[in-house]
Amino acid sequence: MAEILKLANVERTMVETVGGKGAHLGELMRVGEVHVPDGFCVTTEAYQRVVAASPVVAASLAVLSRLTADDRGALAEVSASLRHAVESIELPSDLVTSIADAHVALGEDGAYAVRSSATAEDLPSASFAGQQDSYLNVMGFERILDHIRRCWASLFTERAVSYRVANNIDHGTVDMAVIVQRMVPADAAGVLFTADPVTSNRTIATVEAVRGLGDSFVSGQVLADSYTVRDGEIVSASKTATEPVLAESQVVRLVELGRRIEKHMGGPQDIEWCCADGTFFIVQSRPITTLYPLPPAPDDGIHVYASVGHQQMMTDAMKPLGLSVWQLTALRTMAEAGSRLFVDITAMLTTPEGRTGLTRGLGASEPLIADALQTVINRDIVPLKPGSDPGPMPPGVGEATAEPEPGAVEQLIATAEQSIAAFRRSIRHESGPALFDAILTDIGELRRLVSDPQSMQVLMAGIEASRTLNETLSDWLGETNAADVLAQSVPHNVTAEMGLALLDVADAMRPHADVVAHLKNVASGSVTDGRLLDDLRARAGGPDAAAALSAFLDDYGMRCVGEIDVTRERWDERPELLVPALVANIDNVAPGESARRFEHGRLQALAKRDEVLMRLRELPDGERKVAETEDAIRRLRAYTGYREYPKYVMINRYSEYRRALLGEAQRQVRSGLLRQADDIFFLRFDELQQAVRTQQVDHVLIHRRRDEFARDETLTPPRLLTSVGETISGAYHRDDVPAGALPGLAVSAGTVEGRARVVSDIGDADLEPGDILVTAFTDPSWTPVFLGISGLVTEVGGVMTHGAVIAREYGLPAVVAVENATRLIRDGQRIRVNGTDGFVELLEGTASID
Repeated sequence: MAEILKLANVERTMVETVGGKGAHLGELMRVGEVHVPDGFCVTTEAYQRVVAASPVVAASLAVLSRLTADDRGALAEVSASLRHAVESIELPSDLVTSIADAHVALGEDGAYAVRSSATAEDLPSASFAGQQDSYLNVMGFERILDHIRRCWASLFTERAVSYRVANNIDHGTVDMAVIVQRMVPADAAGVLFTADPVTSNRTIATVEAVRGLGDSFVSGQVLADSYTVRDGEIVSASKTATEPVLAESQVVRLVELGRRIEKHMGGPQDIEWCCADGTFFIVQSRPITTLYPLPPAPDDGIHVYASVGHQQMMTDAMKPLGLSVWQLTALRTMAEAGSRLFVDITAMLTTPEGRTGLTRGLGASEPLIADALQTVINRDIVPLKPGSDPGPMPPGVGEATAEPEPGAVEQLIATAEQSIAAFRRSIRHESGPALFDAILTDIGELRRLVSDPQSMQVLMAGIEASRTLNETLSDWLGETNAADVLAQSVPHNVTAEMGLALLDVADAMRPHADVVAHLKNVASGSVTDGRLLDDLRARAGGPDAAAALSAFLDDYGMRCVGEIDVTRERWDERPELLVPALVANIDNVAPGESARRFEHGRLQALAKRDEVLMRLRELPDGERKVAETEDAIRRLRAYTGYREYPKYVMINRYSEYRRALLGEAQRQVRSGLLRQADDIFFLRFDELQQAVRTQQVDHVLIHRRRDEFARDETLTPPRLLTSVGETISGAYHRDDVPAGALPGLAVSAGTVEGRARVVSDIGDADLEPGDILVTAFTDPSWTPVFLGISGLVTEVGGVMTHGAVIAREYGLPAVVAVENATRLIRDGQRIRVNGTDGFVELLEGTASID
């Protein structure tokens, strides 16, 4: 590898040699009609040779590798030491000669740009924009040498070091190249985004332009002319002076060049440009890393996709095996983007009936989705085509169904339990290709159970009863969300029962001091051997405690955070995940609370029923209203509890699939096909099936997908996404929210004040009685912590999603669909949750996104 390369000899594959910026600049010189200032590159080989000769740099790098993001003072100190050491290095004479020859070849007169180009820069997963230094108008050979050293040293600025720490990038794996280019005597300069940086729309380009070199614009000293361009036409312009920086024809021409670069580079670009005597020069182009990836579209037409994760309360990224199993299970076709799933709702938007159905069904699940849908409809993003087939409607759309037959809930539960027991027996001894056949057969059975008309009838009966009660009692009595209290302690709510069952486990453990002490050691992290049940059995009173926990795991061990992803570790695999909730219950809940809490909720519901009926009797036509309300309450309490059961059925089976597939993975590791068991998580179900059948696997594909998943984990999925990349998230349009409060959806009535605990992982939930849980979303695995909190706030959710259902069951005020709640609310901040009217007040400080 040469230490000096002409920029014209560089291509995009040479990142390890010339850094990200250098590789992109060299590749840009290969794009037709694109001009790039000529120059040369001092490669990473030169940097490596120079710094390797410095013992001070080596020692400081060793210290730096041991520091974390929390070691701010040490990071600053070591970074400063490294910069000084690198800037003071004397360059080898042969390297100086090579740089001088390259300089002479370009011309000794004139000014140069000396620019940093790190190997972890301008990459699809991390742009590193602005992390290293570049210098303009450098004149004279000695000053060029000095600025090359400064560029090397900028690899260790505090901001660059902190960025690498935050992105888990090893300092020792990042090298620095330096680009030396002739300066262009620019009349104008600026930036071009080939996709809208705000909406992510790939059809819209944005140009910003200032006079001169553009350094005053970058530093924020001047405002830029701004243009928006779509399909070769300027659709909006904002000019800062009477005489624009660029003619409109120049703006269009620049965007055309940007589209050429985008096509050549394979994705939307953030481009820096300058213009001299009417000629555009491109001085940098990097991928726009903030855009959400696009689902594969079936044609060139516009498509609209709805997020599955926002419906399922699981907006985290999912690994390929998890995505594919969910797709096999789902009753609708789903597309992938950013390691999440989306449903194409385009066909439903082409007819008035479809739009109404979407608004009633999908839109009813969350106000932000409803508003996003309305935006799509108002803008007519998908044109109406009356008479076309809108396709299948979302669940819950259509006329109200007849009431289920007596005993329908009990029959459905019994049928499901018999089915899962039969599958457990049948899969126990399967392996190899036969295992995959057995799972596929069972997925067919699962789909049948999930789509069973009687099951859907029961679900809709509970939803309709809740809707009827809230609407009629609001009209007749002015009651808000009256069904919240009326639905407490209903039968057959398997998720609420799970939380109460964990209280019983705490009761079994509380009398045994040695058991409790061990649990607290596990919760603190001082014991991490992963043998919780065995460790408990070895302690005084431990056999009884372990038996109680084992019985709980028999019923609920298949659950976990993000349980719709079959790749997620289950409670019965690592019972330690339950320990924080167990310790909180032992410390903060009185013995026998399980039965008392259920009975308390039941009595509250009955009292609310009696109060409502008494007030209705005093109204005109009161007896009719009483009869209708009594019937709605009966249906609410008979059917609402079943809402959580179909997912329980599914997660039971997912747990069995996971156990069987991991067993097969271990066999394939022993046979040498797989390198490690979790390789299977980065193959789709059919790919894994094929690998086992043929005994061949693509390890490069597995490695690439690990990297893609790590990137996708950092993305925030939109509620709606179009095939041109526009993300539509929705907003609240309310005038009933106090100034400074955060609007949301009221899902469980009541108002509570308390300390906010912002939690992203249930395993880190350090909650005390009276705390208010603030998190992105909850699924059934969060239920145990609901017993020790006083209120709930989530970023995602609707009236019938998990957090809402359990909050009502336990009588907790709750507001969901609070946009950016985990960033706007500080951990430890005192807040007031109004679960009746749907907003959160910040009682200490104001909201601000970090």
